[in-house]
Amino acid sequence: MADSPAPPSPLEAPLLEITDLHVTPADATAGDGEILKGATLAVERGAVHALMGPNGSGKSTLANALLGSPDYCITAGKIRFQGEDITALPADQRAARGIFLGFQHPEEIPGVNVLNFLRQALAVRKGIPDLSVLEVRMGLMDWTKRLGMDDRFTERYLNEGFSGGEKKRNEILQMAMMEPDLAVLDETDSGLDIDALRIVAHGIAEVRSARPDLGILLITHYQRILEHLTPDVVHILLDGRVVETGGPELAERVEAEGFDSFRKEVAA
Repeated sequence: MADSPAPPSPLEAPLLEITDLHVTPADATAGDGEILKGATLAVERGAVHALMGPNGSGKSTLANALLGSPDYCITAGKIRFQGEDITALPADQRAARGIFLGFQHPEEIPGVNVLNFLRQALAVRKGIPDLSVLEVRMGLMDWTKRLGMDDRFTERYLNEGFSGGEKKRNEILQMAMMEPDLAVLDETDSGLDIDALRIVAHGIAEVRSARPDLGILLITHYQRILEHLTPDVVHILLDGRVVETGGPELAERVEAEGFDSFRKEVAA
């Protein structure tokens, strides 16, 4: 009998590979409430992938499933990261492996400033429990300067009293400091005016310039952020499934025709 082919090495495999993923809310009754119904996509190193879909299509559910949120249950399918099956791994182990999630609505954490939050997160990411405050502070000084932020920002309590733009810029600062291999950005453009959107998109581009192998899965239902951050690949998510994958022209089609044109094709 011929030997089975060896699994691909981490560098040969896609950075992220989602195969036939089915997800339900953790509190759903058996057989009910399925949100993702066989979603499949892959993200390569150094590429920007945009995942677009209308409200209720399953975009945020996919983001939470990728990070191992206990609020959702994967009932079928696989998630592979750098060739490793991470479907059953808890959130902290996924983050330690190099997956970052930028939240649509970042939570406020009173009493914990940005510096201390990042020190704790970096300690897990780097596997250094006693990571020095000085090392984190120096990194923050560099990145706040590169992102055009006041370095006093890092002494503020995490997201407490932040404007929408400040919350999203803080997410980009965290992404820069955490040095992930994959960033999943869930509706980073939500609630931003055009000036804040431009600043956030510039911040993402600045992080990419420092980490050219960083893969990005940018989740949105608008084209406007894609005018500042051109995707390599666009995926259209409808009713829990990726129904079409292509280039930036798909985002232009969404802008011109809406998601109904894709829904009609699926129904045909």
